[in-house]
Amino acid sequence: MFNLWIALAANLVCITVLVYAVYFPRYQRRDLAIAYVCLNVGIMLVTMLLSGSGAGMGLGLGLFGVLSIIRLRSDTLTQGEIGYYFAALVLGLMNGLHPDPAWLSPVLSAALVAVLYLADHPRIAPRTRRQSITLDRAYANEVELRDALESLLGGPVTRIEVISLDVVRDMTVADVRYKTPTPAALAAKSSASIGSTESNPMAGTEPALSTADLEAVLFDASDATSAAAPLHAQSHS
Repeated sequence: MFNLWIALAANLVCITVLVYAVYFPRYQRRDLAIAYVCLNVGIMLVTMLLSGSGAGMGLGLGLFGVLSIIRLRSDTLTQGEIGYYFAALVLGLMNGLHPDPAWLSPVLSAALVAVLYLADHPRIAPRTRRQSITLDRAYANEVELRDALESLLGGPVTRIEVISLDVVRDMTVADVRYKTPTPAALAAKSSASIGSTESNPMAGTEPALSTADLEAVLFDASDATSAAAPLHAQSHS
């Protein structure tokens, strides 16, 4: 009985830290935070009941496996969110079994939370990104495709997987791994654009009319005035 209470306390503390101190500040999804807590507590309670009854543990774990697959297929989750999902499931199963000695479940639960905290830390590869991009041109040449993607994304492209190349509709769909530009590069680019604007203060404004254009405008205006003069005279007569 002592092992049960220790495991229950360890599970509640670890799932609270995992969801509300690690997951939610990084992903900001309240619906999944609630789902993780409900899944964890529900699995732990049912595992405790099955471990103390005559029902087979294999049957109970199989049912929860089916329910987990249904839950994962009902919404779009990122791979990181799936990792948190299975961590919540493992915490519930491990503490629901409350094995001997009593310190084993709390130690393993804390180790799981610590590993997930470190593995998903924002400082690990902070500039690495992944996107599925659709381009309005069919790029059969990988060098041209890489140049176009780097110009679009503003950073170095590390890997390209062409998903679809449609030469009829002139379209390319690619799965791209890239790195965002560093703050120093962004600052240099911003200062360069500001310097070019200061060196050419007329940039972005409409050019002045040339002498030939001005003469043409005056000539058209004089023609319009001479054409309107007879009409004005007829109206007075």
